[in-house]
Amino acid sequence: MRRLLLALPLAIGAGLALWLSWPDHDVWWLGPVGIALLALATHGAGTRRGFLLGIVTGLAAYLPALHWSGIYVGDLPWVALSVLQALYVGITGALCGLLSAPDDTRPRGRAPRRLPYPVVVAAAWAVGEWLRSTTPFGGFPWIKIAFGMADAPILPLVRYVGTPGLTAAVALVGGLLAVAVRHALATRPGRRRTAGRHTALSLGSLLAAAALVWGPALLPVPTEGRTVDVLAVQGNVPRAGLDFNAERRQVLDNHVGVTVEAIRSRTAAGTQRPDLVVWPENASDIDPVRNPDAGQAITYAARTAQAPILVGTLRTDDQARIKNTTLLWDADRGPVADYAKRHPVPFAEYIPYRSFFRHFSDKVDLLTHDFTAGDTVGVMDVPTRAGAVRVGLGICFEVAYDDLMRDAVHHGGQILAVQTNNATFGYSDESYQQLAISRIRAVELGRSVVHVSTVGASAMITPDGVAHDRTGLFTAAALDAHLPLRSELTPAARIGDLPVWVCVALLTLGLALRLRRPRRH
Repeated sequence: MRRLLLALPLAIGAGLALWLSWPDHDVWWLGPVGIALLALATHGAGTRRGFLLGIVTGLAAYLPALHWSGIYVGDLPWVALSVLQALYVGITGALCGLLSAPDDTRPRGRAPRRLPYPVVVAAAWAVGEWLRSTTPFGGFPWIKIAFGMADAPILPLVRYVGTPGLTAAVALVGGLLAVAVRHALATRPGRRRTAGRHTALSLGSLLAAAALVWGPALLPVPTEGRTVDVLAVQGNVPRAGLDFNAERRQVLDNHVGVTVEAIRSRTAAGTQRPDLVVWPENASDIDPVRNPDAGQAITYAARTAQAPILVGTLRTDDQARIKNTTLLWDADRGPVADYAKRHPVPFAEYIPYRSFFRHFSDKVDLLTHDFTAGDTVGVMDVPTRAGAVRVGLGICFEVAYDDLMRDAVHHGGQILAVQTNNATFGYSDESYQQLAISRIRAVELGRSVVHVSTVGASAMITPDGVAHDRTGLFTAAALDAHLPLRSELTPAARIGDLPVWVCVALLTLGLALRLRRPRRH
């Protein structure tokens, strides 16, 4: 109990450090520091104590970081989501505690055979995040360790190892810091032999951590390529909150108006028309295919721009199924292609086991109709003056899912469009957290990203992860950029989840070494 009480402040500090490493605080270096604090707390703790300490860290991190999830629906969904996410950090803590705990079956004086502790920490975090990103109901990968590294010198590494590999690398840095601290504390005055050894190991761990953080800044991140002229429109909504679309026609008219005004400004400045206009998710929650007046408004904007528009809308098919959809709207032919969101968000776009969860909160009935998932990869061929451009699509939270965004580039996406609507989360960090994810994706997949929201924050992101023309919240804005097109598959796109399986193999090896009984002589 005494060891647990001593470790609890470290676990709490770890969670707070992780929270501050994520947007909109963006103190990236606190990410590895937070991991180091939990690694120190769980070293030698065993499975149960490590699990408890991991949960404490998770709660300290996710309760403040995910506060936006309960702004308009109450505390229960926010707390429930935070607790669920914390359980996965508990798994990470349990693995660290188990694979660093002393083996009571081993004869005295015989050194245990085990994985280096920094490797355990790295693998445990990568696997814990992968589990959290895939389970339950498809997972919730919103706040990864990797997603806090948009401004860190280690960022270029994500191009080669993906977000699972970047998380593992940052966690490895944290593990090295923890080892450095342990050896520094183990130094005893008057014991030159052991003191020198501990000092050398401490300094060596610090140097390795520094090399891992700053070394990737030397890695190449190509950004060249022929460009496409994109106009992204943040039209704004009449009000924040769940009833943002109570005036659906006003939201549509806002996006039409901002588009037309931006084109007029271009014309006055002698600038040519854009190749493509991108509107955000829910820009027209009036189905423009079934409602001619909405379709006419979009056609007017497209003809003014003399360019196709990607329109975020809601579609109802012949079976009365609602789909969160992106339409490619041609100025002369109207809708010519569509993409339906493949991963609707549980408890936001559909309610799993509605009758069961109604026992806990009647808020589940705020969503009166469940959305249906699409079944095709989000890519569209967009005709432009310079030739066809293949655009990869991700709607709102889809940007956080590794496989969905990889699919877009594997199917030929030369540029990515992330259309989102943050009006339901008010003036919170959610918008900035999402923008950071798009910045990570740009480097990971080697693509420019048009990140556009109804209310912000929106930005034009180049393949080096730099966000250009970043907008504020709840303002109308038009963003112009000539964005490079790229077609190569990055190493991260090629290897997919391989870093996760490497980490699974490492943990399996660690468990095998842990369970292996020593030979008796």
